[in-house]
Amino acid sequence: MNFKKLIRIIFGRSAVVILALLAQILFFVLAVNRFREAWVHFYTASIALSLVIAIFIINGKSNPSFKMTWLLLALAFPFFGTPLYIYTRIQLESRIVAKRLDEIIKKTKKYISADESVLEEIKAESPSEKNLAAYISGLCGYPPFKNTSAEYMPSGEAKFKLLKEELSKAERFIFLEYFIIERGVMWDGLLEILSEKASAGVEVRVMYDGMCSLALLPWNYPKRLHKLGIQCKVFSQIRPVLSTVQNNRDHRKIAVIDGHTAFTGGVNIADEYINERERFGHWKDTALMLKGEAANSFTMMFLQNWNLDAQDNGEDYEKYLCRNFSDVLNAERDTDGFFIPYGDSPLDHELTGHSVYSDILYRAEKYVHITTPYLVPDNEMLTALKFAAKRSVETVIILPHIPDKRYAYLLARTYYAELIRAGVKIYEYTPGFIHAKMFISDDIRAAVGTINIDFRSLYLHFECAAYCYGNSVVNDIEKDFQDTLKGCTQITLENCRKYNYFGQLAGWFLRLIAPLM
Repeated sequence: MNFKKLIRIIFGRSAVVILALLAQILFFVLAVNRFREAWVHFYTASIALSLVIAIFIINGKSNPSFKMTWLLLALAFPFFGTPLYIYTRIQLESRIVAKRLDEIIKKTKKYISADESVLEEIKAESPSEKNLAAYISGLCGYPPFKNTSAEYMPSGEAKFKLLKEELSKAERFIFLEYFIIERGVMWDGLLEILSEKASAGVEVRVMYDGMCSLALLPWNYPKRLHKLGIQCKVFSQIRPVLSTVQNNRDHRKIAVIDGHTAFTGGVNIADEYINERERFGHWKDTALMLKGEAANSFTMMFLQNWNLDAQDNGEDYEKYLCRNFSDVLNAERDTDGFFIPYGDSPLDHELTGHSVYSDILYRAEKYVHITTPYLVPDNEMLTALKFAAKRSVETVIILPHIPDKRYAYLLARTYYAELIRAGVKIYEYTPGFIHAKMFISDDIRAAVGTINIDFRSLYLHFECAAYCYGNSVVNDIEKDFQDTLKGCTQITLENCRKYNYFGQLAGWFLRLIAPLM
């Protein structure tokens, strides 16, 4: 490692935050040690408390995978696991944020309410499809739309090019919400357009997740953007305080232009996503652009998170809706079919992303084709994947061959053999790292967005995606899947048996705590 880079890490804000958190943990340990004279009584009380907590965990409403992990921590490590569980359950900050989000969603819901005629059209084509649409619309607040065209981008490079073109056309406003923004070729190219548009009177808002402030962007970067006329917010700034709400990151990737054009998918704003910088071999990613009515949902999604930290939310939401789409719909693109953009929040106790993926798996008749950078399914998702294959539905998953996180790769491999025995075909993307998050099924439905098959995406992060039904863009997505498959290597049971023994052992150990990673 470069010496100067090492110095920056040691004396940088990331190190300060980490040291502050470690200091809090050390204080807790010292506090326990302070009462070592009363060790026997303390030990007995902690064991009794852990047993009581175990009863609460077993009877709780959380996923069985979370229950098993918490039970392990509480019973095997009562001095650590039990207080940690209590701490995560009594934090008021998460409840306050959840209440605030609920209030904002109630304000925005009326602007993207369901059109019953659209639901009836879906029902006429497929009753089961209507049931899914009713679920996403009724419980999650994201209705289905017609009058929308879509364009699929099979790479980060393609998205970068098209996004710049669309940003250059902006006349009213630009909203950008990304998990990662890092300075480089990609961000510099976008920032040049954003600053020009801001100077011309276009309202520009940029929001990125607080994790960026640890290593990728200066702490005061929002002020730098404000000087360019760009409004900027950091979602859930990382603070050196143990807090459960900081575990809920904004993993969304959203760009909205004038309310009529929206982008989503796996592509963040950093140079590896467009292969300007090589980190893990060739970076394969995907994105989707929607033009038309469906873009309104992404507008509201952005504004919901943007106003989450506002005590007095006086946002004029209706101002940003687009009513006339006739001039922007691409006549060359198929506007048949339906689109359902949807968001997923860790604070509403509704597992929207998990439910959509499961629904696709259970209703598939011919095939389900999946790309995901991480494969750490809970028991329900694992069961759905295996059941699809056992029903003779061609179930194929493409995963990275060169991982970005070693622990995530080791975890994924612990599921390979079980899935392969059930009939699931697993491939690894040989040229490098695949970051795309997609489900495609039966040439008629697809979901493209930010949602990985792991506990963080399915339970803990703010996520988003677009569900497509009956539109020609599904064929474009499936074609790219088949093209990608040509550069992949299939994993067999023999590969699983020959895999590094210590890697297998590490994976099985990590699986014990996977829900909390």
